[in-house]
Amino acid sequence: MTSPVEETVVIIVGAGPSGLATAACLHQLSIPYRILEREDCIASLFSKKSYNRLHLHLAKKFCQLPHFRFPDTFPTYVSRADFLKYLDDYASHFKINPMFGNLVQFAKYDEDRKKWSLKAKKIGGGNAEDGEVRCYEGRFLVVATGETSDLFIPEVEGLSEFKGEVIHSTEYKSGDRYEKKKVLVVGAGNSGMEIALDLANHGAKTSIVVRSPIHIVSRWSVNLGLMLSKFIPPYMVDSLLVLLSWVTYGDLRKYGIQRPKEGPFFLKVRDGKYPVINIGTFKKIKSGEIQVLPALKSIKGGGNEVVFENGKCHQFDVILFATGFKRSTHLWLQGYDCLLKRDGLPKVIFPNHWKGDNGLYCVGLARRGLYGAAMDAQNIAHHIFNIISK
Repeated sequence: MTSPVEETVVIIVGAGPSGLATAACLHQLSIPYRILEREDCIASLFSKKSYNRLHLHLAKKFCQLPHFRFPDTFPTYVSRADFLKYLDDYASHFKINPMFGNLVQFAKYDEDRKKWSLKAKKIGGGNAEDGEVRCYEGRFLVVATGETSDLFIPEVEGLSEFKGEVIHSTEYKSGDRYEKKKVLVVGAGNSGMEIALDLANHGAKTSIVVRSPIHIVSRWSVNLGLMLSKFIPPYMVDSLLVLLSWVTYGDLRKYGIQRPKEGPFFLKVRDGKYPVINIGTFKKIKSGEIQVLPALKSIKGGGNEVVFENGKCHQFDVILFATGFKRSTHLWLQGYDCLLKRDGLPKVIFPNHWKGDNGLYCVGLARRGLYGAAMDAQNIAHHIFNIISK
C-alpha cells in the first residue's frame, strides 16, 4: 500500500545529532522540513548501540550542536546519559518531531519538476501501517545518516564455526557478565580500547587486536591540539602531539603497538582515522592486564582457538568486533555520485564537502565529529535560505 505524497521544502534523512542540528538550523530560518528516521528514537547509536560507560571523547565545547549550549552543570566530558538528555532537550527546544520508523528505500531527483522524490517503508510499529510505502517530495535533500550507519564485521575464515560468543561493539553494554572469561576485542579504535578497559575492570581476561599503527594521545593534549589548530599549521600541531605522546607513553613498540609515520590530525583528515584518546587502557596494557595481539587470521574449525598473523594461537570464550561501520547510501540514493563516493563519504574534501548538485547535501560525513556536523548544518541551512530567498 502506498500513501499520498507529502510535500515539504527540505527532506532530512536521519535523526541523529547531524539530522537534529540541520533541523534546528532550518527552524531558526523558518524553512519547512521533514526529518525521516528508520529507528523509533533520535540518536539511536547513542541510545541503543553504545556501551554504558561511554563519555564524549572531546571536551563539551567541541561537541555542542548549533544554537544550544550544554548546561554549565554538565562535566567537561559529557556522559552518554547526559548527552542523550541534551539531545532530547535540543529536539524539544527546536520543536523537532522526526517521523520514526521510516526506512528510506529510494530517492531520486526529478529533472522536470526540480524536486527530490523519496519512498520510505514504514517499519517497526507492530501495527497495520508496517510495510506501507510513504512518499515524500522536497526541493532539497539532506543526507544525515552519519558515518556510523550500518555495523561492519569483517570476513574471518572459520568465524561461523567459532563455539564461543561473537558480538559487535553495538551490542556491548557492560563487562559485568564477562568476569573471568577470555575475551578478544578486534579493533583498536577508541571504542575498542575503551571496551577493553571496561572488560579488564570487570575481571575479564582481555586481549585486543592492534592490526595497524595507531596514535595514542591524552585527553588534554588532543584538546590542546584542537585549540592550537586555529592558530598554527596542522603539521606543527601534529609534531607537538607526537612529542607529547612520546613523553607520556614512551616507546609503544615494546607493547606490540606501532606509531604511524604521519601525524594524528593528518590521518584524521586524510583517512578519517582518529587517534586513540587514552582514558586508562594504556595503563592496563603496560601492566599486562590487557594483552596486545597482531592481526586476526582465522578460527580453527569447530572450536574456540583463534589463529593470528604471527602464527600463534590463543583460546577465547568471546570475540567482540569493534570494527566500526559502513554506509548504505548508495543503495537508496539515485545520483549520489555528484556528492558521495560509493562508500557513502564525500567526494570533495573539507571544507567544501557538504554541497552537491540539484539541492543535494550531506551533513556529518567529513569525519570531524560533532563539531564538523554542527558546521555542516549551519552551512546547509544558510545555503538553502539564500536560494529560496532569491
